[in-house]
Amino acid sequence: MAGEAQDNVWPLPKFYFSVDWGDQQNLAFQEVSGLESETQEIEYRHGNNPQFSTIKMPGIVKNGTVTMKKGIFVKDNKFWDWYSQIKMNTIKRVPVTVKLLDEQGNPTMTWTLANAWPKKVTGTDLKSDGNEVAIETIEIVHEGITIANS
Repeated sequence: MAGEAQDNVWPLPKFYFSVDWGDQQNLAFQEVSGLESETQEIEYRHGNNPQFSTIKMPGIVKNGTVTMKKGIFVKDNKFWDWYSQIKMNTIKRVPVTVKLLDEQGNPTMTWTLANAWPKKVTGTDLKSDGNEVAIETIEIVHEGITIANS
């Protein structure tokens, strides 16, 4: 009801965030997805086990591919510049940090991707009768994700 005391703990909205790539700070993105990590399971049963079932143990950790989307701006080739630095056995790996921000712009939750590099860059689709903003996409792979809460 109106006028009642409200609980001051609310879930954070997901629309206020910032992204850093190495030395580039506060890059503007429309969307970030794929901040995930999964442990593969190993099934095992030793031969003298009296139960006719397997046990499950943790195996290798598999990190998700992080997808970032942003609008295309004049003379802004950040995605393509980073992607073009991939050569045989030479990859520019950088830490990528995604921060979920509170109302004052302070980070409340931070995801840090270790040794990240671009796997795929996709330019915008073009339509002569469209009226949307041109969006480009980058897919980033990494070697681990850490989460910190502020």
